[in-house]
Amino acid sequence: MSNSLTNQIIASHNYELNRVHHGYSNRTLKVDLKRKAFEIKPVTDIMKDRFIGGKGFDLYLLWHAVNRNTKWDSPENEICIAAGPLGGTPICPGSGKSIVTAISPLTGNVIDSNVGGYFGPYHKFAGFDALEIQEKADKEVVIIIDGLMGTLTMEYPPQELSNEAYEITGYYHRKLGKESQRDISVVCSGTAAKHTFFGCLNFSWYDTARKEVRIKQAGRGGIGTVFSDKKIKAIVVKSPKVSIGLNDPADSEVLLRIGRAHSSEIREVDPNQNEMSTIGTTHLVTIMDDYDLLPINNFKFGRHKDAWKMGSEEYRKRFNPGFDGCWMGCAVACAHCVKDFALMTGPKKGEKVLVDGPEYETISSCGSNCGIFDADHVIEANYWCDTYGLDTISVGTSIAFAMECYEKGLITKEHTKGLELNFRNKDAFLELIHQMAEGEGFGIIVGKGVRKMKEIFHKEYGADRDFMNDIGMEAKGLEFSQYISKESLAQQGGYGLALKGPQHDEAWLIFLDMVQNYMPDFEEKAEALHWFPMFRTWFSLCGLCKLPWNDVQPADNKDTPEPAKVMKHVKWYSQYFGATTGRPIDPDGMIKMSEVVYNFQRIFGLKMGYGTRADDHIPYRAMGPVTEEEYLSRQERYDNQLKELLDVNPATMSTTQKMKTLRRYREERYEKLKDAVYKRRGWTKEGIPRLEKVKELGIDFPDVVELINKYQ
Repeated sequence: MSNSLTNQIIASHNYELNRVHHGYSNRTLKVDLKRKAFEIKPVTDIMKDRFIGGKGFDLYLLWHAVNRNTKWDSPENEICIAAGPLGGTPICPGSGKSIVTAISPLTGNVIDSNVGGYFGPYHKFAGFDALEIQEKADKEVVIIIDGLMGTLTMEYPPQELSNEAYEITGYYHRKLGKESQRDISVVCSGTAAKHTFFGCLNFSWYDTARKEVRIKQAGRGGIGTVFSDKKIKAIVVKSPKVSIGLNDPADSEVLLRIGRAHSSEIREVDPNQNEMSTIGTTHLVTIMDDYDLLPINNFKFGRHKDAWKMGSEEYRKRFNPGFDGCWMGCAVACAHCVKDFALMTGPKKGEKVLVDGPEYETISSCGSNCGIFDADHVIEANYWCDTYGLDTISVGTSIAFAMECYEKGLITKEHTKGLELNFRNKDAFLELIHQMAEGEGFGIIVGKGVRKMKEIFHKEYGADRDFMNDIGMEAKGLEFSQYISKESLAQQGGYGLALKGPQHDEAWLIFLDMVQNYMPDFEEKAEALHWFPMFRTWFSLCGLCKLPWNDVQPADNKDTPEPAKVMKHVKWYSQYFGATTGRPIDPDGMIKMSEVVYNFQRIFGLKMGYGTRADDHIPYRAMGPVTEEEYLSRQERYDNQLKELLDVNPATMSTTQKMKTLRRYREERYEKLKDAVYKRRGWTKEGIPRLEKVKELGIDFPDVVELINKYQ
């Protein structure tokens, strides 16, 4: 696209460039789209001491912007983006994360989503620890933050410029990247974001080896939909040239020593472990299938004879070789891509394109969970979801739910406007994605997500609400990520007790619980459901990726006292933090940091009308078999459980009776798990942080205390 296209500048502001000090720029930027105004605010001591950075800063800013009546499309709803004090350190593996928050179209509650790419660190190096965008523009605008010139600009972009991530990012690379295209990063969404509730955001970086724009997604919770509703076309940031010194670490010698040791270890052990730098998370497909954990046909089953067709060996053939870090210097380098992929459908049919990914979650959600075992189909779906701005997890889980409803006769071909929504139907799957982009057909309904579909199918089509509640794989309004949790009580808790909804980034405990049996009793599960969400929260406070922590482990990790925690790396991370910020901490201090923000986010849920025990419910399919077909597929396992755990004789019972007995047992176990976890976290039986806990954590602000007192 030519640079001759016209842009109309509608607001501009000059600001003083400043250096980052010990990981912080010590300023935030607020953009008011209605007033077309920029406001620069200081980072307070409370923000740094108690909220640390990243997700903590996001939550703190959003808390002060919204009220109980704020909806996802209310003008006062904000999109907040932050990295963290460790973000942007090229010697530290996985330090390119941004964390995005807003009130979600899917859940009505605060949502957070983490994403790779360069934007978060670049925004900090341009002078701001966090960005908050409020109100709505009158028409599509682009916000430009130039960290070289010290200018803030809001402009109407050329009308001819599409909303596709690669095109809009390429345009601003050419327009602003006169020194280096690598100095530019862009956040944008796509055309489907305005027609669905699960629009995603694309965060870009420039791949210097391939000379291509690359993207990562902040997928969960529909923040791209909020972005589109506010009429933001893109946010562009330009950064000074990145170096270790740009983050101004308090002790660069320690940081260099640990960073080099960590990177060297990754390069040494990764080829003999999961091969993240070669095949990324695709290795999980066959592993999950081996352990009966790969979602098949709307989470009904956990393995399939054709799973290998979407496994790592298929993607090894397709991934373009070369370094694939989504941030500078990351030794894990798991952000793979497919080059020159010939599209099979849509407005670009026949064109050859670059596709970022796919990763495991996309392979399962857009493949096996819909009964489709075709690597090229997944790549096609991945490309269009990215291009249209759609979260692949919500897309696949929503379509899988609609497919099961169709096969069960709850909806018909008349309702789907002619689409035959059987499992395995690749053409129907892709057609729904294209319909979402255009705001047409049955795609409009599927694009509202599982929770809304249940309402529509019941009210308008007379579908059985109880059955849909059992098979509709959403909790808190968010679609499940891609792991079968039926046989892992800890993972059921990891999904149901996650603050934003069933996303595995809070507590991925399925292997530790089901395969390795590290936590056989309720108290041990409760401890894991305390420790792991706290430590994973810590990464989101600091601007770090979790993969270098436990997806690439020290060679002797299995012989350590706590192998699940990978304590060698935990200690390294505590040293990373101290060396960067000058604030020494130990692993216990890391947990305490996270407890502050985690409890604050739970209280934020109360503010929005959520966050009690009832909201931690999960559909029964996440606990056990809903249909006879499911029971019979694992009959020997379930019959043995009835005998060994409940001391009943399954030979004297019908399948229906066995299912009912097993269900009562499993639902009671889940409620007992809630009790144990709430107790461990210092919460009431209703899942409310106790006032003494709030005081202990130092978040007993007057408005927090007033809110908590209503529930004590």
